[in-house]
Amino acid sequence: MSVASDFVVVSNRLPVDRTDDEAEPCRRSPGGLVTALDPVMRRNDGAWVGWPGQAGVEIEPFEFDGLRLVPVALSADDIQLYYEGFSNDTIWPLYHDVIATPTYHRTWWDAYVRVNRRFAEAASENAAEGATVWVHDYQLQLVPKMLRELRPDVTIGYFHHIPFPAYGIYAQLPWRKQVLEGLLGADVIGFQRVADAGNFARAVRRQLGYDTKAGSIAVPEGEGTRTAIARAYPISIDASVYEDLARRPDIQARAAEIRASLGSPQAILLGVDRLDYTKGIRHRLKAYGELLSDGRLSVHDVTLVQVASPSRERVQTYMQLRDEIELTVGRINGDADELGYTAIQYLHHSYPREEMVALYLAADVMLVTALRDGMNLVAKEYVASRVDGGGVLVLSEFTGAADELTQAISVNPHDIVGLKDAIMQAIDMPAKERERRMRALRRRVRENDVARWSQRFLTDLDAVRSQRS
Repeated sequence: MSVASDFVVVSNRLPVDRTDDEAEPCRRSPGGLVTALDPVMRRNDGAWVGWPGQAGVEIEPFEFDGLRLVPVALSADDIQLYYEGFSNDTIWPLYHDVIATPTYHRTWWDAYVRVNRRFAEAASENAAEGATVWVHDYQLQLVPKMLRELRPDVTIGYFHHIPFPAYGIYAQLPWRKQVLEGLLGADVIGFQRVADAGNFARAVRRQLGYDTKAGSIAVPEGEGTRTAIARAYPISIDASVYEDLARRPDIQARAAEIRASLGSPQAILLGVDRLDYTKGIRHRLKAYGELLSDGRLSVHDVTLVQVASPSRERVQTYMQLRDEIELTVGRINGDADELGYTAIQYLHHSYPREEMVALYLAADVMLVTALRDGMNLVAKEYVASRVDGGGVLVLSEFTGAADELTQAISVNPHDIVGLKDAIMQAIDMPAKERERRMRALRRRVRENDVARWSQRFLTDLDAVRSQRS
């Protein structure tokens, strides 16, 4: 028997990771979304609907650390077709400007519809009368409409964490109308950038012919219309968590230890990414390799630390990407390394937050060269961690973060010459200019933190509910 909640979050994954430890079978995920929604969940006796992360596992709803979690079971076939297939080999590449070629399979689409319905049903069963339901991300784009059909009494929000592509790209999707209709089941549809919200509105006009004006969309419903709001709500991080960690003496000591272990170079460059073709890792390596071969940089003075956390390791495109990057790293190190000096420290691991903050403190230059990114929270994590006022952020103009972090050095990662010059500008930047830029960046990240993001979205959602009642 389900317990009805006034506030329900729906996402592909539950906010916990299962462990093999009998004493602690679950551990809270480190994501910012959990941090942002935790106070709202507690205030409203909320429920979180999501997949527990293992195939074929049937688990009853359970309490963890004061949160009520509602697992949605996925079979191995579901994961292969809905998640690895349609979500990550169709939608992900399409929405990231076709950096990799999307694959369209009807069996994948059928699985996507089937699994989205399962999530919608779970949300419906756990939502109280008149509840608020907040659906998250591209894996669940059909849930809002399905949920509205099941529960017209609830208020529905949807937040799209990745980019939404320009119409010419979006139009390639064979199921383009169904996805738009799915999203328009929500009362408020949130995007990372103003441009993404604009792309969505244009797609709605072109495909469905609905009136769109100033972020409002007239959606036919019954005999009349319902107004859906589609606008930008840039997501952020809990900046205070990173600041507090960065001030800890043990983490500052670890940062010094990292510098010493790298030979105390004049400059440490850092890249931190999921191993994904959208992140521009190959472009970054190409620019850095050329700076070394041109003689503008020397391994005696500079080293690059590249953290590439494992991602979607069963998807063929990602296997090929890993091979390419590791070959490139090997070639650059083979050409540039000298005894006791290494050009690139390549780390194909995930690290705990404490170690990441130590790395952020150790790095003189943060390289964020994504080819397309909804936001890129790593850029904000780096800024929040620099309590010393040091460090330079080199930031791709194709990230959502570029709209806010205007004191970073802006780059077009496709322009290798420009990227090389930006790296040199960052390395050679005078201390006073570094501090001035970082001060402005830190103020921006502190003011627009994850709590403010969720508050803005939920305020708009509350306004819709008030108008309806």
